[in-house]
Amino acid sequence: MPAFRATALSALGLAAFLVFWEAMPRLGLINPAFLPPPSTIPTAFLREIQLGVWGEAVWSSLSHYVVGLTVGAGAGIALGLLSGMFSGFEAVTAWIVRLLRPIPGLAWVPFAIIWFGVQPSAAVFIIAIGVFWIVFFATQGAVRGVDRDLVEVAQAFGFRSPWSRLVKILLPAATPGILVGLRTALGQAWMAVVAAEIFGVPGVGARMMQASSLLSTDIVVVYMLTMAGLYGLFDTGFVALQGWLLRWRA
Repeated sequence: MPAFRATALSALGLAAFLVFWEAMPRLGLINPAFLPPPSTIPTAFLREIQLGVWGEAVWSSLSHYVVGLTVGAGAGIALGLLSGMFSGFEAVTAWIVRLLRPIPGLAWVPFAIIWFGVQPSAAVFIIAIGVFWIVFFATQGAVRGVDRDLVEVAQAFGFRSPWSRLVKILLPAATPGILVGLRTALGQAWMAVVAAEIFGVPGVGARMMQASSLLSTDIVVVYMLTMAGLYGLFDTGFVALQGWLLRWRA
């Protein structure tokens, strides 16, 4: 299918969806207080900007997002590399992983409040937990998936220390798999932002909960679309970075 035709069909589908959404509350099929028509969203967005609320909420959430993503992904990569490289480390941590992995991020909220209080550090903790396991398993699997023949060749050429094997063979070969995990983590971190902020930490999640309690669903939609737009920017930037890092494969 030509690119122009595909783009036109996508635009048509989006327009049809917006028309359907607009018609449902306008025709009285849905209470506008429960689902506002999309035509009301720009006005709500401008009002939030004029009040200075939007910029403050987005900046707070971005800071939680970036720090939580960095901490969780960094820990996931580090421990994933250790687990992938050393079978002894994997064996020691196997039951710990099986015990902690099924626990959802929301289950850590009470401990986050107890340990950190209603502070940004609590939100960072929840986001980091949500990101960690995705990156950990992606890194571990990518390292385990490296061709053992490459490792044997590296040892034959004198790269026998764990550090030299990591830098020269394992990390370059595992990078594509690690990057896949990181890209998935970008989206998971945004989902964790709302969960991390609903208990009172200032940010997009807290603003959405405040608006929903007042049945200001147009404001809720504003922040939902804000998060979607920001994720799209981050994902586009990451794809460009991924292409640059893997340019040697072209």
